[in-house]
Amino acid sequence: MQNNQQTLVNKPNLWKTFFIFLLPLIATNILQNLSGTINTIFVGQMLGVHAIAAVAVFFPILFCLLAFVIGLSAGATVLVGQAWGAQNLEKVRNVVGSTLFMTLVGGTVIAILGVIFAKRILLALGLDDDVMHLSLPYVQWMLAGSPLLFIYIVYTSILRGVGDSKTPLYASTMSIGVGIITTPVLIAGYFGFPKLGTLAPAIATNLGMFTVLLFLIIYLNKTDHPLKPDLNLIKNIRHHPQLSKIILRLGIPTGVQMITTSVAGLVIIGLVNRHGADATAAYGAVNQVLNYIQFPALSIAIAASIFAAQAIGAGKSDLLSKVTKTALSMNFLFTGGLVILAYLFSKYLMALFITDPNVVVLGQQLLFIVLWSILFFGASAIFASIMRASGTVNIPMLINVFAIVCIEVPTAYLFSDWWGLEGIWYAYALAFVCLCLMQGLYYQFVWKKKTIQVLI
Repeated sequence: MQNNQQTLVNKPNLWKTFFIFLLPLIATNILQNLSGTINTIFVGQMLGVHAIAAVAVFFPILFCLLAFVIGLSAGATVLVGQAWGAQNLEKVRNVVGSTLFMTLVGGTVIAILGVIFAKRILLALGLDDDVMHLSLPYVQWMLAGSPLLFIYIVYTSILRGVGDSKTPLYASTMSIGVGIITTPVLIAGYFGFPKLGTLAPAIATNLGMFTVLLFLIIYLNKTDHPLKPDLNLIKNIRHHPQLSKIILRLGIPTGVQMITTSVAGLVIIGLVNRHGADATAAYGAVNQVLNYIQFPALSIAIAASIFAAQAIGAGKSDLLSKVTKTALSMNFLFTGGLVILAYLFSKYLMALFITDPNVVVLGQQLLFIVLWSILFFGASAIFASIMRASGTVNIPMLINVFAIVCIEVPTAYLFSDWWGLEGIWYAYALAFVCLCLMQGLYYQFVWKKKTIQVLI
């Protein structure tokens, strides 16, 4: 194995290695979020409000699908990390093959059923008849292309598992580039292309995914990457019963957590909407800002999980405390720095999303209440991801679900009765702090006393 492909934990200076691995990861997350924002701007500006409504209805469907695929990739990344830490390339290929098999089967089933039942799904979501003719073709095309999206998400996650965070960044940049160029061209019918209306972003997304997967095949083979899709790897794309079980055991809790968070989000939006349109607008703007501040925190947690998995695979469990401390200090510096900047420039950040000066002030007030608690959110995600790397997934997931279902949602109702709209944000902050305390205590007093074993 080439020296530049050595495991992350074997490199000198953990802090520096972590930092170098982390930066492309943060950049990828931000780019992907920006891509969604830019797409929405194109659709809104070029096609109007009905078109935005037609496209937006796909988000809850997409979220459920992503819960499945992100769960798969979370489980696979841990196993790939451990196998890579042990320098066992054959095991790495087995995990990749098993994961790709499940992704292809799951993606194909979803694509076929999705296209057939898309109209029924949209009716069940209560879609307005005015929007159905715009929404249905978009949703069908998005669902038809879901295998491409799934393979892209899984493959880029697995690349990170072997310590490569740069290739996923190149891939993400390319898919966004294709989307930004082709979406307006297909919406407006420039250069002799047909005017495709709401179909345009769906076709642009699928085209972006196809282009990226082609790029990955060529690039990984050309650079002789350990995970290049050659015959050795393709041979392994089959059902590995034992591996599939472990991947699903590690991945399903992540999916459950995502869906719980999403459902709770819908409940909270319903609560916010009671306070009128200004409140909803402020909520949307604050959430946008929080998303961008949460990305580094989540990226640090993903990086921590990969470093921890490789340390376990290499038989260096003694390094886990060091990985945890490094990740927590990164969270303190990165997330803490962004929180301070957001406090200083809150007015300008709100004004990016809101034009009404009164709503800008309201957005600022809400932001001030919750911003600091993102540090606690980041720390809790780090504790959970370190434990996930060892195969401990159920208790951290249950702690997360408990914090959402038993703290965040009930206190949001209670506090909004006491303090109005601001109360909802106090509930968020309280939930993040409690989540951090519970994950930290479990990590310190229970998990640390466990004997850590390699999963494969």
